[in-house]
Amino acid sequence: MKIAIVGCGAVGSYYGAKLARDGHDVHFLLRGDYEVVRASGVRVMSDGESFTVRPRCAREPGEIGVCDLVLIALKTTANSEFSRLLPPLVAAHTAVMTLQNGLGNEAALARVVPAAKVLGGLCFVCLNRIQPGVIQHIAHGKVVIGEFQRGPEPRTHDLCTSFKHAGIPSKVAENLERAHWEKLVWNIPFNGLGVAGTAGYEAWGGPPDTGASRHSVVLTTDILLGDPRWERIVRALMAEVIATANALGHPIPESHADRNIANTRTMGAYRASTLIDFECGRPLELQSLFLEPLRRARAAAVATPVLERLCDTLLALDARRATA
Repeated sequence: MKIAIVGCGAVGSYYGAKLARDGHDVHFLLRGDYEVVRASGVRVMSDGESFTVRPRCAREPGEIGVCDLVLIALKTTANSEFSRLLPPLVAAHTAVMTLQNGLGNEAALARVVPAAKVLGGLCFVCLNRIQPGVIQHIAHGKVVIGEFQRGPEPRTHDLCTSFKHAGIPSKVAENLERAHWEKLVWNIPFNGLGVAGTAGYEAWGGPPDTGASRHSVVLTTDILLGDPRWERIVRALMAEVIATANALGHPIPESHADRNIANTRTMGAYRASTLIDFECGRPLELQSLFLEPLRRARAAAVATPVLERLCDTLLALDARRATA
């Protein structure tokens, strides 16, 4: 396949590199990392394997042209760019898959390209971009692929097969919306509390019991699960997300929370993506990850007091960042 990677941070670079190594014609749409990646390629570092690939590089989508598959790995705060970036890449046969977190991203794509072209890919992976063109793979890597507003199609299975052949554990989602809520069970507590707890102690009862000063504590996943107070809040948020999903007709068992926590304990001191954005002074992905789930919970009349408190804290911190 000819594949365009739109958004070449940790997620886009990792999966793009895997697909390029498998022989696909992969094009990276780059901004700040353009010169580095063009000169040196993309390096993936992992305990299990390390490798370097040399994808084709472009600064503008018109340099790439029409593709068979477009993978969207932009931050959701950049979704307004869809109308500029996508038309040169898309023709009648093109599939467009968003790898972004949260709710509403497929709908945003469907306002720019025909809805029948749109898929979602949910990435269950621990990654960090440690420098331009260098990706550290920490754990996991599965992608769950689903169609927007419909069940699996032949192309859904074909894409899943291609991902597997590239060494990417993959499965097809029978219901993409339910799969999104399953992922939010992890994303909301660990992305949200990583920021809210680190920078908003006043709202969350003080810093964790680490012996560190208030100004030096960073709430990585190991700290959130190593302190009983924070683990209780993690579990409360997970319970609210599961209750909301069930109320909306996307059944998720309560045991899904335990599985997520068990998997997270294997990640070590992992910084979730929202925490990295906050530390770098970037806008937070509040709408898709937190505010839209809260809106849907309210519409379904599900009580979510911890999620509401979390959203209030994140909105205040993001506003403080914007005016700093």
